Amino acid sequence: MNRINKWLVAMTLEEKVGQLNMLASSQAVTGPGNRRAVEEDIRAGRIGSLLNLWGGNQARAVQRIAVDESRLGIPLLLTLDVIHGHRTIFPVPLAEACLFDPDLWEKTARAAAAEATLDGIALTFAPMLDVARDPRWGRIVEGPGEDPWVASQFAAAKTRGFQGDDLGAAHSLAAVAKHLCAYGAVTAGREYASADLSDRTLREIYLPPFSAAVAAGTAAIMPAFIDIAGVPMTANAPLLQGWLRGQLGFEGVLISDYNAVAELLNHGVAKDIAEAAALALKAGVDIDMMSNAYTQGLPEALERGLVTMGEIDASVRRVLELKERLGLFDDPYRRGSAKPETGDARALAREAARRAIVLLSCKGDILPLSPDIGHVALIGPLAAAPGEMVGPWSSAGLGDDAVSFLDGLKAALPECRIDSASGVDVDSQSLQGIPAAVELCRNAELTVLCLGEDVSMSGEAASRTDLDLPGCQRTLAEKVLDLGKPVVVLLSSGRPLVSPWLFERADAVLATWFLGSEAGNAVADVLTGKFNPTGKLAITWPRNVGQVPVFYGQRPTGRPTKAGERYTSSYLDLPVTPQFPFGHGLSYSRFTLSDLRCSPSCAKPGESVEISLMVRNDSLADGEATLFLFVRDLVASVARPLLELKAFRKIALSVGEQGWVNWTLPIDSLNFVGLDLRPVLEPGQFEIHVGQSADPGELLTTIFELIP
Repeated sequence: MNRINKWLVAMTLEEKVGQLNMLASSQAVTGPGNRRAVEEDIRAGRIGSLLNLWGGNQARAVQRIAVDESRLGIPLLLTLDVIHGHRTIFPVPLAEACLFDPDLWEKTARAAAAEATLDGIALTFAPMLDVARDPRWGRIVEGPGEDPWVASQFAAAKTRGFQGDDLGAAHSLAAVAKHLCAYGAVTAGREYASADLSDRTLREIYLPPFSAAVAAGTAAIMPAFIDIAGVPMTANAPLLQGWLRGQLGFEGVLISDYNAVAELLNHGVAKDIAEAAALALKAGVDIDMMSNAYTQGLPEALERGLVTMGEIDASVRRVLELKERLGLFDDPYRRGSAKPETGDARALAREAARRAIVLLSCKGDILPLSPDIGHVALIGPLAAAPGEMVGPWSSAGLGDDAVSFLDGLKAALPECRIDSASGVDVDSQSLQGIPAAVELCRNAELTVLCLGEDVSMSGEAASRTDLDLPGCQRTLAEKVLDLGKPVVVLLSSGRPLVSPWLFERADAVLATWFLGSEAGNAVADVLTGKFNPTGKLAITWPRNVGQVPVFYGQRPTGRPTKAGERYTSSYLDLPVTPQFPFGHGLSYSRFTLSDLRCSPSCAKPGESVEISLMVRNDSLADGEATLFLFVRDLVASVARPLLELKAFRKIALSVGEQGWVNWTLPIDSLNFVGLDLRPVLEPGQFEIHVGQSADPGELLTTIFELIP
């Protein structure tokens, strides 16, 4: 009999339920915690996992209580939200998605895992895989954007990076793919609200990233807080037991979101805590995070026949198996004691940050800045704000360790005079500082305006209805723009900001998101031309909140949009097109695409087609182009989207250089969810579209036919 079986035989009901109970330590960042009470519960075997404790010494101390002072000596599972870095902070996930670089996605997760495990952490609540098309929702900052194919690549890369080749290794971190699912589809973009969507949309858009995470071997999955069409995900047995465990064969651990099991009472699907605990357990949720619903409700649920001991044992076994896979039984102190992995995390953070910057607009030759520039005004509430650079969910990272825009630009331009003033606070209504800030701009050759959101405006519980610049920032910007002098805008945020007036008037605008520890250096690299920007939007950027949700992969309509014609799919007061399409991102280089080819012109299921095109650098700057390959199924039993992303490629070209970009497209990747909600591959004609964004007017197109 192995040790897990022996433990299951030896455990009391209280100890079994304890393994399913996750509480927070006194270092809690998402909720309250009482250290002394937590330690006593660990000794008594009433806690199996601990949230929000980190640091090698602290981790060893609390682990020693579990191993040496509890009756069975079962190690704790120490967990933390390591979302985009631990000590070294990388760009927020929405920004990092703009890299379109799975290798870098994996590397940043690997670096985060190396730092977090040194602090004793064994599991992270990441990657967040919620496809999101509504920038009102604050948690859009935590995910990979609007496209399910990109989200699937992101899921696989992050899972590989966190977990490594061996989950039991000292520097490997168990990944928790979250939030299953459709959290990004909440009503009106309002945090924690209901989502109501079709089974087809669920299967086409919101489930594929979790399939990819399972295929990549994710150790755990977290259901979302929300309900889908009236069924809370924490109790959604058809999706958790049926689709996830049954259809996909997922054998890992399911962890509730914070207090979610108890919140089943608020949802109105359970009348008491015993019913709530039973619903979650029977749906497959193994660990109850912070609600105490399992410790309070499962014993009574067992007495009332709402659950069986076999169901409790199954969850306990999965938790113990995860601890075994993590190597906790062989060496509970492995994480927090191992030697650091080699590698320069700050250099990686700088590379990721500068690649995440998206040059949204640029007029003339305003950028890159001339090396001879002598006087710059750096203005705005985010000009000298290192604490705002790290963004939400910055784990153990310290804002004081981040490089501000001011410090980065000073280091890059040591001979340049740089005057700086905030002018206004991010969300203040005070105009008092504007005149002095404008006066600095009047005397400078160029102004860099540092505008946007602060950290509190993105992330969980940070939904917004007005997506323009908060506070009096617009007033500051317009006063500066009225001077008629060159203005470059750095737009920091966790979502697209709807400011069409700004794009119209400023000479250049860069989406600088929340770039992490190396934000200032990364921005300076791009502004000075040390790095030619390569970032591409992973989300469509609306020109008005009234367009939301807006995304490129929409289905055709019987009355397509026609300018000037009323009875078509359009608005009376606004174009239907976004401010910037998915994939948009300018460069200091200019690339010309030509000669799109697809061979053969006909193919059968199980075969592939080869797609290629020529790319030429027609500018005076070496650069890197990102090419997107979309398809459209012209006639199908279910109307297919106008564009579906199937691949992307990058090519680096020197001035005047040209080169071929090639893809192999498997025919079987063209399947879709059919009328019976099962995958189907139908013969017919397909368009191939290739371009540098999803802008239909800039895509090259060819056709091939799928034959039986």
